[in-house]
Amino acid sequence: MDPTLRCPCLSGLTYGECCGRAHAGTPAATAEALMRSRFSAFAVGDVDYLLHTWHPHTRPGALELDPDLRWYRLDIEGTSAGGPLDRVGTVEFTAYYRSPDGKGTQHERSHFTRENGRWYYRDADPTIG
Repeated sequence: MDPTLRCPCLSGLTYGECCGRAHAGTPAATAEALMRSRFSAFAVGDVDYLLHTWHPHTRPGALELDPDLRWYRLDIEGTSAGGPLDRVGTVEFTAYYRSPDGKGTQHERSHFTRENGRWYYRDADPTIG
């Protein structure tokens, strides 16, 4: 993705200033930053990043993204813990997509764990609210 374009996570920064840094190897400082970078990875099709940031205890052996889904908006609904000094954190969000069947959303509360200075996606409570 062009680093000068708006970041898919809608942080207000460019991709190069925001999630592009994480995708290039800079660890996310918070659970929310990891959530944003994972959303952007779905948006740009970066399967390697998604697997790399998934906790080893819950990570699938493989991941195949649906090429017909286009992720275009992320709303962070709330966070709990997940700061630079925390060991766990939760991010509630709604992600918006388009598919051949029309528009859709995914609303979940994702759980993150920080180990050895890196945040990992652990699991989620899907379709809440």
